[in-house]
Amino acid sequence: MNSIIVVPGHTTSPADQIRLAPGQSLRFGREPASGAHGAPGGAPPALYLPHAGISRSAGQITATGTYWSLSNFSRSATYVVENPEGAGEHIKIAPGRLDAPVPFEFARIVLPAGTELLTLDIWAPRHDYADRDEPGEHDGEPTVLPFPLDRSSRYFLVLTALCEPRLRGAPHAPLPTVEQVVERLRPSWPAANRATVQWNIDYLAVKLRLKPGPDTAEPGPRLVGKKETLVSLALRFDLVREQDLAALPAAPTGTAR
Repeated sequence: MNSIIVVPGHTTSPADQIRLAPGQSLRFGREPASGAHGAPGGAPPALYLPHAGISRSAGQITATGTYWSLSNFSRSATYVVENPEGAGEHIKIAPGRLDAPVPFEFARIVLPAGTELLTLDIWAPRHDYADRDEPGEHDGEPTVLPFPLDRSSRYFLVLTALCEPRLRGAPHAPLPTVEQVVERLRPSWPAANRATVQWNIDYLAVKLRLKPGPDTAEPGPRLVGKKETLVSLALRFDLVREQDLAALPAAPTGTAR
């Protein structure tokens, strides 16, 4: 897993996702310099944004290992890159700024387009985390975790909610539905809905390598039993433990736990 996935317009359809390996770039704009995304003939990838308020060549996204960068080709518009999981955390990319590094694992590029705002979602599943609990860690480089998960992220909260019934002593319990996960997390995540939870489940499938990473051109076959496979993997390798349940909101009174 080596780079990033561009998800135009909040879609979760693999056919609409654009996958970039390290060193690859994606131009975007009303008439980007390269061929439109999906153009035949092996043309460099480009994303066509047919809006009169977007520059012909508006910018470029470049994949660079464990992060990515954004260039703003506009002469007047400032672009904003938001962290959807942060409390308003964002960075501004000034007109003409080239190769500005973006550190967020999830990001949303916001492009001013006349009286509207257009957005592009970015997944950067290769956000590696080192094991800092190793003895003698200062003797050399720390070991990179095989399944790098950010326990403060919403995707980890979704994974914990999926694992909850089995972690509470019912190893063969049916997994909660997406709607049940939404209701379970809504007290601490008021904006949760079916689309956002499913979005996180789809991302987890890439993050935990159940689906091809962004360095693979093809989206891969449909993953049947995605939730079951995620939970099985998470519990088998102790990616989610009983102590992680403390991060979930308190269950309503009278609800079985």
